Amino acid sequence: MIVLQPVSTVIGVGLRERKKTETRAALSAAALRLALEKGVEDVRVDEIAEAANVSPRTYNNYFASREHAIVAGITASRALQVADALRSRPSSEPLVESIIAAFAEQYREPPTEALALITSTPALREAYLDSVASMEPPIASVIAERLGKDSVGAEVLAAAVSAAARLAVQRWVDVRPSGLVVVPTTSVEDHLREAIGHLAPALT
Repeated sequence: MIVLQPVSTVIGVGLRERKKTETRAALSAAALRLALEKGVEDVRVDEIAEAANVSPRTYNNYFASREHAIVAGITASRALQVADALRSRPSSEPLVESIIAAFAEQYREPPTEALALITSTPALREAYLDSVASMEPPIASVIAERLGKDSVGAEVLAAAVSAAARLAVQRWVDVRPSGLVVVPTTSVEDHLREAIGHLAPALT
C-alpha cells in the first residue's frame, strides 16, 4: 500500500532543507569574509556564528572546522555547476572529454584573492583540495547514465576522477615557499587532461 504524506509535511521538509542551505551559505560566506579581513589564524568560530546570526552550537552542526567553513565560501556551488556542465555536453562526445571540460570550466579563471588565500594556507589548501570530492555524486550519476554502470561501478569511477582532478588542481596552482601564489603557464585544462586522461580506458 502506498502511503501519501500530507502536503503540509512535504512543504515542511522543503522549508527545512531550504533553511539549512541558507544557513550553511551564510556561515561559509561569513567565514570567508572574516578570513580575508583578519587572516585565517585570527578567525574564531564564535565570530563566524555571530556574523551569520546563529549560535556556535548551530555552526558545529554544519562544519567540522573553520577551515572547511572558509573553503565552502568559494566551493559551495561548484558541485552543482559541474553537474550542469556535464549534462550540457553532447552525448556523442567521449565521456572523458566531457568530464575534463566540465572541471576545466570551474577552474579556468586565475586565482582570486580568496583562492590565493586558500591555496597559500596549508590547512585551507587541504580542505580546498578535499572539496573536489563533493563533485563525485553528479559525476557518478552521469557515468551511470552514459556507460550503463551499476551504482557501485559508477561511484568507484567517480572517486577515481575526483582523485585525478584533485591532483591536477594541486599541480596547476604553484604555491611558492614564500606563500606567493602564481598561475603557471600550463593551463588547468592541460593538467586535467593529463591526469584524468589516464582513466580514459575505464570511461569508454
